[in-house]
Amino acid sequence: MTTVTQRPALRDALGLLKDREQVAERLLESSAKHSFDPDTELDWDTPPVEGKYYWPPELISLYDTPMWKRMGEEQRVELSRHEAAALGSLGIWFEIILMQLLVRHIYDKSPTSNHVRYALTEIADECRHSMMFARMIRHHGAPEYPVSRVHHNLGRVLKTVSTTPGSFACTLLGEEVLDWMQRLTFPDERVQPLVRGVTRIHVIEEARHVRYAREELRRQMLTAPRWERELTRVSCGEAARVFSRAFVNPAVYENVGLDRREAVAQVRASGHRREVMQTGAKRLTDFLDDIGVLSGVGRRLWQMSGLLA
Repeated sequence: MTTVTQRPALRDALGLLKDREQVAERLLESSAKHSFDPDTELDWDTPPVEGKYYWPPELISLYDTPMWKRMGEEQRVELSRHEAAALGSLGIWFEIILMQLLVRHIYDKSPTSNHVRYALTEIADECRHSMMFARMIRHHGAPEYPVSRVHHNLGRVLKTVSTTPGSFACTLLGEEVLDWMQRLTFPDERVQPLVRGVTRIHVIEEARHVRYAREELRRQMLTAPRWERELTRVSCGEAARVFSRAFVNPAVYENVGLDRREAVAQVRASGHRREVMQTGAKRLTDFLDDIGVLSGVGRRLWQMSGLLA
């Protein structure tokens, strides 16, 4: 008689981990029911509504600063148009990195597994999201805002040297802060209808991506070798520092007639902005802390980023 030895169940500070294949199966079922084609789902023929913001005012980088208080309503709306374009550009940059990380993650895994099938489904989602963001930028007549050459190359390095757990930690970094902002955006009637439609689609589909990444990161932080976990803590902290700096492109200020240097200084000194970014990241930082990612040098990098108090 052959004895089958079952692997011990994995448990971390958050409890027992669910079976990887079962998680992926549920996510595939959800994808089949709640996926969208932005080209047909959204009304791309209607022009922007005059006077409406392109991003909630409270989430605009200069909100409640001395410079904001001097600005007229028209200039505030114009700043929101450019910041929405900058965030869309940042989202495209990040999602291209994410797609590469996911492809690398599944390269050695069974292509018939639910885990790989869901990763491929997520890659398809991210392709549609990137095209959706690009179309939104063009529809609103705003320029694209690529990240700086330094951040572009740092992203190249991070995605090249990233460990598997590091890849999923960085995935959550890019997804969860923007997700928090978008959950405030799509029900906000002060915001352009197209922006609300774009953020609604993104929130619904990104909820699955977050679940997939969280489950896999928990597993990796329990099973990866010690050196890989330590490298993950540092690389994730450095990614947080880069991401927070790239979150608003300073060129937006020049393009709406503001002094770039003064605007950047006021944003960095803004207590409101610091609170927004830390609140947006709190659900993520609490999770990362619980599973052992935020410690040592990595934690200090997160604090330097301004995303962690």
